Formats: sequence, structure tokens, C-alpha cells
Amino acid sequence: MNKRILLAVFSGVLFSLAWTTWGLGWSLLIAFLPLLIIEDEFYKKKEAFKSINVFFYAYLTFFTWNIISTWWVSISTLGGGITAVVLNSLWYALLFWLFHVIKRRMGPHTGYSALLLLWLAFEAIYINGEISWVWLVLGNGFANNTELIQWYQYTGSLGGSLWVLISNILIFNFIQHLQKFKTLYGQYIFSGILLIILIVPIIISKVILAQYQEPKDPITFSIIQPNIDPYQKFQGLSQSEQLSKMLNLIEERADSTADFFLLPETSISGILENNFNNSRSIRRIRTFMNNYQNTSILIGASTSYVYEDSSSTKTSRVFPPNPKLQYDIFNTALLLNKDEKIQKYHKSKLVIGVEMTPYPFIFNLFLDNNVINLGGLTSNHGTQEERAVFSNSKNKAKLAPVICYESIYGDYVTGYIRNNANVIFIITNDAWWGNTAGHKQHLSYAKLRAIENRRSIVRCANTGVSAIINQKGEIEKQTKYMVEDVLNGTVNLNSEMTYFTKNGDFIGRIAKFFSLLLLLSFTVNLIKKK
Repeated sequence: MNKRILLAVFSGVLFSLAWTTWGLGWSLLIAFLPLLIIEDEFYKKKEAFKSINVFFYAYLTFFTWNIISTWWVSISTLGGGITAVVLNSLWYALLFWLFHVIKRRMGPHTGYSALLLLWLAFEAIYINGEISWVWLVLGNGFANNTELIQWYQYTGSLGGSLWVLISNILIFNFIQHLQKFKTLYGQYIFSGILLIILIVPIIISKVILAQYQEPKDPITFSIIQPNIDPYQKFQGLSQSEQLSKMLNLIEERADSTADFFLLPETSISGILENNFNNSRSIRRIRTFMNNYQNTSILIGASTSYVYEDSSSTKTSRVFPPNPKLQYDIFNTALLLNKDEKIQKYHKSKLVIGVEMTPYPFIFNLFLDNNVINLGGLTSNHGTQEERAVFSNSKNKAKLAPVICYESIYGDYVTGYIRNNANVIFIITNDAWWGNTAGHKQHLSYAKLRAIENRRSIVRCANTGVSAIINQKGEIEKQTKYMVEDVLNGTVNLNSEMTYFTKNGDFIGRIAKFFSLLLLLSFTVNLIKKK
């Protein structure tokens, strides 16, 4: 087999190791090296080879990474899984090819700077785009090595991406140029810089981990994991049967004095927000809560809202009973208790093809009839601009009601915290992918959000894994997958804001600015040479 093919596949395998549950995030610090060897060979022989060769080997690397790490998406939707792997590999391969082209034209120093800046800028843009599958952002690969990345409280996950890129570029150049140094002094200087980049972040993380103390401000809760088959959730068991199962679990196994009961994403459906009390499920829950005077319940729901006086939004559609009116559907979190007004939040980071159609004037032609339900209703969902924060009169908790897919977006979650949330509650439904790496990876990303914001996380999943995560990103208790369970626990509130919470993805903003300057310089260089 071609040596370059082996190197490209090996590079992809090194990337994918970080997305296992084995705690091998460190493999990212060398994952680019085999691919950089291929790229450098084509650079040195640029008179004999066209730059497109680099694209093909890069695509093989990133395809290997994507297929090993996210193949499980195809369990719920074969078309969606194939699309995610093919397109995500394409974006990364194009990015690496552009780095090679710039290196050819402007030399290695500018080239490696381009790899660093363009990759970070791409991740920042990708995170906020309508087409956004950011599962494999490089910094996410350390989710099972939280002892190494406590400094995410300053940088967020893009800080991890920066660490990966700098380490790979320096290690590669160190290996390439080691023999060129004429003195030991030069070798020592380069070695020292490399060790600083590799070791200092780990030392800083260990120091932060040892010194950080959670504020003592506890709340209590019970997480209800009903273990309802997601493929029966909307088609099999009736709403009444599902709700009965969850309420029975509360009665039998929950802490009756808890501040909160958590029920998972889309636990109830068919809720009309114009008048919550018309819903049989809502009335039933409120009656049930008469036995729990000091407890609130956070529950996921599929809801809709009918706009009056011909009002509409870009996601609304005709209301069948009255064609003059429009309505929206939402994947919603609700906070209920015995007396106070129902609080709601609409999920606003939506799953492509399932809850939203990106650039609908293009994709509506073929997506609407080719997607399945992964945790909501299959069609464009409504969203909201502000991140809602739930509170009540019984305690000091201010809840960030994060719904499922939203928890993989670090900068997005800071919006709740900037709105004064002092604890994060995540409700989700991860069983669409079976007992694969998918639900385990999703759980691990919650640990990153805990570190970035120094907030305790209470995670409620329909079939698992539900978990309690402290402010250091450590899982203190968790359920088993596909097991009906109730998890009772306590976490501490925290109102202090981290540097990352206050400033968001500043690394991405800086990278985008300098990437623009670099691309302008590259364009001018091309024009001059022509």
C-alpha cells in the first residue's frame, strides 16, 4: 500500500482516539504529524506535483477521523450520517489544502501561520453558522481529560484547538529542523519552547484543579430517567402512559423534599402555549405538585404557539383551523410548580434537517421528505433570541435550561450565564444512536461547559446517561444507559463569572480578524505574481 495512504489513515486514527472514552485526548497533540509529513513532501516537490494531491490525502485523513468518531449518526438517519461525514471531511480537507497553497506561494512561515489562523477562524465561523456540525471541534477532544484543561475557564474549547495546532506545528518543525541547528544552544532553545507549549498548560491546569474550591450554596434535586424508547415516544406509548411512568418514579424513588424534579427533553407534547392550562398534561402535573409544596419541576415539552392578527415568523406555518393565522412549533423547557406562572424557554440551537432547514431556499427541495425525528417534531422549529433563565421564590437557584444539542456550543451556553444563571440543567434524549459512542461523547461535552463557566451541571437524559457534574468538570454520580432510574443529589450554586463567560470565544474573533488580513495579503501576492 502507498506509504502516503498509510500516513493519512494513521493521522485520522490519531485524531479519532481523542473521541473514545479512553482519555486519549493527548493524541491530538501529534495527530497532524503524519499528514504534515505528506504535505511537506509535496511542498518540497512542488514542481513535480500539483497542490490538489494534498487535498486528496487530507480528505482521506479527515474522512477516517469522521467515520471512526461519528459513524453512529447513521443509526438514526443513514442519509444524515453519510452527509455529516462527507461534508465535514470536505470542509477540513479544503482548509488543509488552502494552507498548502498559501505555503507554496508565500513560504513555510506564512503557511503554518495560515494553518493555525484559518483553522481557528473556521471553527469559530462553523460554530455560529446555519450549517453547523461542531462535534469534532479540536478542543472538544479533551473532554475526557478535564484534568489537563482547567484553563478552559479562560479560553473555552477553542483554547484547546489552539493548543493542538501550535503543538503539532512546533513538533513537526522541531523534527524537521533538528539536524539543521549548528549548535546545541539552538537545539536547547527550540526544545525549551516546545516543552513550554506542551507542559505548561498541563501544569497550569493541575494547579487550578488543586486550588479551585466550590462556593457552598447547595440545592437538591431528583433526576428522573424514565427509559422510554425514543422510537415509541411519539408513535407508541400514549402521552398519558409516558407521563404516568415519570410521575410514578417521582412518587416511588425521588427525594420528596428536593428543590427540583428534572424530567427529560420532550417528556410531554401537544402543548399550546396560548393557554397552558388547556393542556391535560399541564393540569395533571400541577395537581400532582400539590403534594410537593416547595418543589419545582423542569420538564421538556413539544409546544406550539398560534399568532394572532395574522402575525408570523420565518418558521411559522398556516394554522389549519384558521388559514388566516400562523403558528410555530418549539422544542421547549418548562418550569412548573404549584402556584407560580409557568416559565418557558425554546431550544434555539437546532439539529439540521430535523428541527431546522439551513438556507431553506436551497435545502427545502430535498430535506423535508428525507429526515426522521431525533427529538422533536420533524420540521422547522421556532427559536428565541435571548437565553431564558428560570427562577422561583422558593430558593436562590437561577437555572440555565439547556436543551440537548445546545450543550455542545460553549459560547452559546455562556449566554445563559451572562443572564445570571448560577447552575446549568441539561435535558436531553440521546438514545437515537443506540449504545454507541454518541451518547457518551455528548455527556463528556457537558464537562467542558462546567469548566468554562464554573457551574455545576445537572443532566437529565431520557434513557441515559443522566449525571451530576461538579464545577471542575468531574462526574460525581451518573446512571447507566438504558436503565430506568432516579438520581437524587445536591450541587452548589455559583454566581461568579469566569473570563470565558464574560468574553466568549475571543480566540475565534482574533483568528477571524488575522485570517482576513492573511487572505488579503495572499490575494495581493497572487495578483502581483500574475
